[in-house]
Amino acid sequence: MRNLTPSEVLSISKLLQMETNSLAVAKAGINVITDDQLKALAQSGINTAEARIRGIQQFVAENNITAQEGVQ
Repeated sequence: MRNLTPSEVLSISKLLQMETNSLAVAKAGINVITDDQLKALAQSGINTAEARIRGIQQFVAENNITAQEGVQ
């Protein structure tokens, strides 16, 4: 387990929030794409974003990071 500073915990929280919001926008926007190549590229970006989110969540779980640690 790593000892993270409150600012690092906040950064991880905000990074996860940013990735989640971006994923939601990408998933909503893919429905209006008509070009097959562009749609495939957008789907690839969605898959990559989902992998990044899983990676951040795994890091948080493995290091027992909670939102309360960052709040003082």
